[in-house]
Amino acid sequence: MKSEIKKRLEMIRRGEVPAGYKKTKEGIIPKEWEIKSLAECCYEKGMYGINAPAVEYDETLPLYLRITDIDEYGRFNKSRKVSVKCSDCNKYYLNDGDILFTRTGSTTGKAYLYNEKDGAIVFAGFLIKFSPKKNVLNPKILKLYSETAKYWEWVKVMSARSGQPGINSEQYSELKMPVMKLTEQNKIAEFLSCWDEIIEKYEKLIELKKEQKKGLAYKLLTGKIRLANFKGKWQSKHMHEIANEITIINRQSKEFTVLSCTKYSGLVPSLEYFGRKVFSNDVSKYKIVPRNSFAYATNHIEEGSIGYQNKYENALISPMYTVFKTNSEINNDYLHFLLKTDFMINEYKKRMEGSIDRRGGLRWNNFSKIKLAFPSCQEQEAIAKILTTADKEIELLEKELEMIKEQKNGLMELLLTGIVRVK
Repeated sequence: MKSEIKKRLEMIRRGEVPAGYKKTKEGIIPKEWEIKSLAECCYEKGMYGINAPAVEYDETLPLYLRITDIDEYGRFNKSRKVSVKCSDCNKYYLNDGDILFTRTGSTTGKAYLYNEKDGAIVFAGFLIKFSPKKNVLNPKILKLYSETAKYWEWVKVMSARSGQPGINSEQYSELKMPVMKLTEQNKIAEFLSCWDEIIEKYEKLIELKKEQKKGLAYKLLTGKIRLANFKGKWQSKHMHEIANEITIINRQSKEFTVLSCTKYSGLVPSLEYFGRKVFSNDVSKYKIVPRNSFAYATNHIEEGSIGYQNKYENALISPMYTVFKTNSEINNDYLHFLLKTDFMINEYKKRMEGSIDRRGGLRWNNFSKIKLAFPSCQEQEAIAKILTTADKEIELLEKELEMIKEQKNGLMELLLTGIVRVK
């Protein structure tokens, strides 16, 4: 960071006004900038979406956008497209420059800027549409502002006033933000769009790598393709032949790390993953998960909630989990990859549907009957190494992506507050 920018930033943080800047109720900004409300920047007040239920996607009907269809980055997630059937849909179609804000629930404040590449879209009732005056406010700048810490502080304060998360049209209209000249807005939007393009390319590359790894894992773990120098016949074994359930209760309330199980990452430290405490204060009934053992969510394994614990000497997990340990015939990394595959998840689902256990879920007596084919220990190890390498490559790309996002966010905060100016 240049010394002059660093000095300016330090002055503003101390509440001092640098030369060429002014103090406003919304903070210190360049002299030629203005503070405007969202209402001042838009053609009309916020418009609520259509109150109509979603129907199965049909190309002859309008594409329907709901709160749940906007991902964490404010983009339209088309993985589960739906339609809407209503006589007055025409007035709810989105146009270029329209931006939607979620008005209720845990996602209050999330924003989506309409992208013509998403196609013709009708928006749902828990969303509010604003249409910025393009000679006053570049819609991309409004979308970028909705990603800043300042904006989310405002969301937190505003939504708390009603006692539960929620911001209505009138409240959104009161949102105040710094507005610079349109030429500067356009340059900022253009500059940050380059970062968005890099982020999008990384995301597509990561998804491609994941799909490639999934396809490779299926072929290797089912013997569809064999590694060089391995020709021996695979042996079929039930889970109970290669593993035993273990139930060690933490009766002495030892303070081991408490784990949670995720669909994609397996066993993870609960506090670290959720960022808050979601487990009980009393862990005396929790199960101990020793190193090199497995645990799965007994009632939710069909979601892929199964993992391998090889990080801690001992860890804890909810009593709602089943814990088991394998014998020396099995490479645990290999087995973990196998148990997380789509075809195994389908196996869990089938067994849960056919279970007569009144307590529900997939308990060890049923899980242990699952039959799997295993190659030699040497081939298991070789397969596990290949898949571990693929995972590490994906993990490295994900870390690079997070760094790029952090860099973009840092630049965005500086540019949208005027601490750094574009030429």
